[in-house]
Amino acid sequence: MESYDSDSDMMDDDFSSGAPSSKKNLLDSDDDNEDDDSDDGAALPPSKSFSDSNAKWLKQKRGAAPESSDDEDGSDEDSDEDAGGFSAMERKSKKLDEERERMEADARAELEEQMDRDEAEMDDRFQFPSQENLELEKTLGVDMAIVKGRIDSVMAILNDFKNKRDPSHNRQDYVQLLVNDLAFFYGYNNFLVEKFLQMFPPQETIELLEANERPRPVTIRTNTLKTRRGDLTKALATRGVNLEAIEWSKVALQVFESTVPIGATPEYLAGHYMLQSASSLTSVMALDPQPNERILDMASAPGGKTTHIAQLLKNTGMVVANDVNASRLTSLVANVHRLGVQNCIVSNYDGREFPKVLGGFDRVMLDSPCTGTGIISRDPSVKTSKNEEDLVKLNQLQKQLILAAIDSVDAASPSGGIIVYSTCSILPEENEEIVNYALSRRHVKLVDSGLEFGRPGMTKFRGKKFHPSLNLTRRYYPHVYNMDGFYVAKLKKLSNTIPAQYEEPAFVPEKTDSASVESSEADSDSDSDDITQLAQRKVNPVPTQQQQQNNKKRKQMAKSSAAEFDAAPVGADKMVMDSDENDESSSEEEEVAPQPPQKKKKVTEEKAVPSKMQKDDKKKPVATKPAKKQPEPEPESSSDDQDGSDSMDDEEKELRAKLVAKLQAKAIMKKKQLAPASSGLKKKHK
Repeated sequence: MESYDSDSDMMDDDFSSGAPSSKKNLLDSDDDNEDDDSDDGAALPPSKSFSDSNAKWLKQKRGAAPESSDDEDGSDEDSDEDAGGFSAMERKSKKLDEERERMEADARAELEEQMDRDEAEMDDRFQFPSQENLELEKTLGVDMAIVKGRIDSVMAILNDFKNKRDPSHNRQDYVQLLVNDLAFFYGYNNFLVEKFLQMFPPQETIELLEANERPRPVTIRTNTLKTRRGDLTKALATRGVNLEAIEWSKVALQVFESTVPIGATPEYLAGHYMLQSASSLTSVMALDPQPNERILDMASAPGGKTTHIAQLLKNTGMVVANDVNASRLTSLVANVHRLGVQNCIVSNYDGREFPKVLGGFDRVMLDSPCTGTGIISRDPSVKTSKNEEDLVKLNQLQKQLILAAIDSVDAASPSGGIIVYSTCSILPEENEEIVNYALSRRHVKLVDSGLEFGRPGMTKFRGKKFHPSLNLTRRYYPHVYNMDGFYVAKLKKLSNTIPAQYEEPAFVPEKTDSASVESSEADSDSDSDDITQLAQRKVNPVPTQQQQQNNKKRKQMAKSSAAEFDAAPVGADKMVMDSDENDESSSEEEEVAPQPPQKKKKVTEEKAVPSKMQKDDKKKPVATKPAKKQPEPEPESSSDDQDGSDSMDDEEKELRAKLVAKLQAKAIMKKKQLAPASSGLKKKHK
């Protein structure tokens, strides 16, 4: 305000004095200032003009910021900046943005530097634990945070192994340490962790293990035989169930939360839906049943896939639901009735012998038994219960089942000839290896499953090369699709003939020794009938390797039982004679006193009977009689040459030996019953 006051005072003095020279000077200065303003502010917008020559100081009167003498130089600069199109607020905002960007860049640089420093320090301080320390950790225990830190350190080293490794240890040492730590941290055995590391990189393996610790989403399948998905969604929503439809399925719904038990609603009891995992829906979608077809579900319990097939058939055609476990058929039958399935037949056969029972199906579904490595979130016992031996056994069973499934299909079916093989496992030994085996043993080929998502199957694994068409199969992982681990393969049968070089013997279920003994004792009303039934038993012409091993064991048992049988008659006769002598001595001591005549008469009457029996027994010993009828055992050379035919002979010999022992026991009992009579007869002779 100093300039404002000084100008006003000067103006008052000039006007009061009335000096024309000062007034002329003032007007000249105003003109000069206006010229300067016009030159400097050519780019400024036009301002309001004033008729008074003192327009400059009148403008300040209307509230504009006063100008000081000290800021005269800055006013020119401000006017230049205003000429560039920036206001004071924009300039401040721009400065703040620049300062913030500079601070963020500095923070990022500092963070990266700190991370590099921490990583370098971590690498420097990580030391490979000795074997003694690892053993102590197993016995005494260790903090889980230490194990987790060691896993992270080993992962960082494996990602840049060339630069961060310890020269005294190779990659295998670090991998083995990682296997041990992962197995301890997540509760697995080393076998499964090694299998996962063979399939995935270390980082993805950890993602898989983490996914197995989380529960899978609850999914239900709408039963279109009784309702529609939209109607079911509305009905459950009114009961407090939060759910939505799954995009890739026409009948599936995902349940997020529910205020009522989802397995006890009136809709569930009425059969409007079925609790079923999302991954199991993919196998039936790949099977694609058509109305009026004959379809076999070889391992059907508890009935999720069977009822899904029936609803796609619209209760036409026929569905044979088979399962080898009779105890699981109860839940299967219950679900079939609850969901209103009317075209289903339930059977209890071993799937490997089903081609002999019934064949000529249009399509076959085989959800094969497996290790269950895809459903660890639902069954944590798999973490420690599965090992290499289980994998080998299941591998052989799966190969036999898939061949039986192929043999049960009719290649001449106009609309079918399809086999779908699926497992709830992610191991290649149970999936690609089994399908590749079937491709080499039967006239089949892989076709597109029709599933829109899923990783393609493996064509090679750890040096093994599979058929290139295996990329048509589909794999589902918990850490990728948030559903149970699953495998689906769809095959088309080309011919009903079996290649001669790959033709295998028909499967015959084996019976244990105890089972055969119990069945023979239950059916043996008479000894002759048992021997006749044994002679009429069928013999498997080409036994399997397992049957041959069992046959060798039975041969050894038969030889030992035969040796005991050869020594049995002498020992049995001796035992009977000793018992007779003991009975005689005791009877003589008891009958010292004279007996009445009636007693003597009874003894004389019994005289003919025991003497005749005794003579018959002397002529035909009871223990030696079956031995004469029993055929002599064949020499070892013939049994080694003919394993298939002699295997059943050995079983017959074993059963006959047991029947002979049974006859011996009966004879001994008869001897004991006749012993008192013979003792009285001997006394009279004395």
